[in-house]
Amino acid sequence: MSQTVSIVIRALNEAPHIGRLLASLAAQTVMADEVILVDSGSVDGTAEIAEQFDCKVLHMPPSEFTFGRSLNWGCSSAKGEVLVFVSAHVYPLQPDWLAKLIEPFEHEQIGLSYGGQTGDHRSNFAEIQLLKRWFPDTGTLQQEDPFCNNANCAIRRTLWETNPYDESLPGLEDLAFARQIQALGHHVAYVPDARIAHVHEEGIRQTLNRYRREAMAYNHIFGGTSITLPKAIQLAITNIGTDTTAAVRQREIAQILPAAAFRVAQFSGAYLGQRIAKESTNQVVRRMYYPRG
Repeated sequence: MSQTVSIVIRALNEAPHIGRLLASLAAQTVMADEVILVDSGSVDGTAEIAEQFDCKVLHMPPSEFTFGRSLNWGCSSAKGEVLVFVSAHVYPLQPDWLAKLIEPFEHEQIGLSYGGQTGDHRSNFAEIQLLKRWFPDTGTLQQEDPFCNNANCAIRRTLWETNPYDESLPGLEDLAFARQIQALGHHVAYVPDARIAHVHEEGIRQTLNRYRREAMAYNHIFGGTSITLPKAIQLAITNIGTDTTAAVRQREIAQILPAAAFRVAQFSGAYLGQRIAKESTNQVVRRMYYPRG
């Protein structure tokens, strides 16, 4: 691929993770033209570690941070024709990760490409099941719904220039962007082999807050969800049952209780985050919350 590539990373206190990510980026078969770190006030040495890898570090005041604004900062500073986003707490699983992620841009109609994700030994069992659901082994160059994830994603710079990320959203700015470009006739591609390990080392409160933020963003983007309190309880019970069955089959009995706690936090957050419960059959909502089948 002849197009130039910039990698943009958002970070806040990611010293335990950022070094592994940057070392993995430096070992790719296809190298990015630049790596930019948007740091929103780290005090643990994250920015200093990034500078050791010759990253361009942008220091965003914490008071100005939103998920969309930090991306817009990075994109504004980037020079690449293709903009790649990765979270600071991920790492590629293959040396050709970047090559595979940007390969779909050989097709002019592709506006966004995102890769597969999994967890590692630090991940909650329930979250690993979620990632299996969200990021299957079958890819596509023309996905029907706008699901994607900026932990492992790439876009055309020209599309960002006319459709910058929504800086008002409390999350899911990636879905909002994908929805916009699909409405303009561009395609979203999913590349399962461009896979990364995504490590969330969160407590229950952090997990609840994450899903609460995302539910609030859903209401803004899609006009509300149908997750009422009874449905949230039903979905939590159903998913706990699915996780328990998987844990028994995989002989991971010790993971059942932590997985159940994750599901309670997930659906408590989803319920608390919504303000208006409107009917929605959106495929993204089903993909995010409902177990397979």
